[in-house]
Amino acid sequence: MPHVATRTEFIVTAGESPKRLDHFLANREPYFSRTALQRLIEDGHITVGGQVVKPSHKVRPGDCVVLVVPRPEPVEINPEPIPLVILYEDEFLLVLNKPAGLVVHPAPGHWTGTLVNALLHHMQSGEGHLSSIGGKERPGLVHRLDKETTGILVVAKNDQAHRLLAGQFKAHSIIRVYEAFVWEGPKTREGRIELSIGRDTKDRKTFSARTTNPKESLTSYRVKERFGAAAAHVELFPGTGRTHQLRVHLKAIGCPILGDQTYGGKKVMVVEGIGIPRVMLHAKV
Repeated sequence: MPHVATRTEFIVTAGESPKRLDHFLANREPYFSRTALQRLIEDGHITVGGQVVKPSHKVRPGDCVVLVVPRPEPVEINPEPIPLVILYEDEFLLVLNKPAGLVVHPAPGHWTGTLVNALLHHMQSGEGHLSSIGGKERPGLVHRLDKETTGILVVAKNDQAHRLLAGQFKAHSIIRVYEAFVWEGPKTREGRIELSIGRDTKDRKTFSARTTNPKESLTSYRVKERFGAAAAHVELFPGTGRTHQLRVHLKAIGCPILGDQTYGGKKVMVVEGIGIPRVMLHAKV
């Protein structure tokens, strides 16, 4: 069955202080980025009291906010027969094991050969669709993994499943566990890393504590095995889901992930004479 437009209604509850419309919706619709919400508002797909307003419009108790997600435009990204390791699939979602080197979604420089291209081909060969909330470039994607990160990734096959999964990710009721091999290793067997991070002020392609827009972030860790003083195998439990969070946090405590030249420099590319081919980070659960 083809996707259709979806309509969601919100009533601003008594006691809520006036706030911008885009801020109000960002708290209630975690699967939409602020930019996506602003675009929907400007295109007239979000109304307050039946009126088209600006993203900066202040909503107040009693206001009725209606969000209509339009039927998606035909996907222009081409399906490609890229092999997928599917661990589970039903009519609502799909769970797969992403290999290293596979970019998750199309973007400038990577319009082909991505996970999305593979998913579109997979859907062609069977029954089902991908959720439309992520737009034509990110259909079905509730979360993502970096190109070199391997492991578990969940894909939504309809908008209802996407909303539910995104809400669970935001509430941290979905427990994420990663494994990594790191330079030298943490000083303690277990610990917590609490460091606010954001896009780096000097290098906009990376993230760090040197930022004008810091966001609270938390990672817990446990050392599973040490390899002398050279490296360690650690288990990671992200309490938040910031971009590059695990990589930045491990760098901050002096043990960047092996193979991660962006955050660890050249030293993490070779350990005791053994070359490291990629970022040694895996999404276990």
